[in-house]
Amino acid sequence: MRRAIKRIGQGTWLLQDQVGTVTLCFDDRHRRRIRLTDDMGEAFLLDLPEAEYMNHGDGLELLAGGVIQVLAADEAVVDIMCKDAAHAAKVAWHIGNRHVPLQVLENGGLRIRKDHVLADMVRRLGAAVEDRKAAFSPEPGAYTAGGHGAHDH
Repeated sequence: MRRAIKRIGQGTWLLQDQVGTVTLCFDDRHRRRIRLTDDMGEAFLLDLPEAEYMNHGDGLELLAGGVIQVLAADEAVVDIMCKDAAHAAKVAWHIGNRHVPLQVLENGGLRIRKDHVLADMVRRLGAAVEDRKAAFSPEPGAYTAGGHGAHDH
């Protein structure tokens, strides 16, 4: 069985080395050792020295050569649109106070996993919400180097 032994950051490996892709949801992108199946149906063993968070676009270096690219799967999320930066900071604070992973979008919006209770809360705070299916890549925890935060289990 193929064995992936190292995570390589996005943009630091050559596309010509790519031998496949693996599409994973947020929860499955923080692993150390697990049997996975790539997008073509071929099994491989993820065998990293320690658990690492794999970002969309990262590579997994195979022991025998080649790289499997990590892709973020679409999942049920809620996109939150705020009136301005101050409003976004206030909404983000309320979400963070509940220890919920949060993604800051390029357009200044916020994204959380679908949660009707939190969606209702941010509506009451004056934000607009939209249920979507999209990749979820939240901000890493402040005390980690790209991994989950101190309160994740």
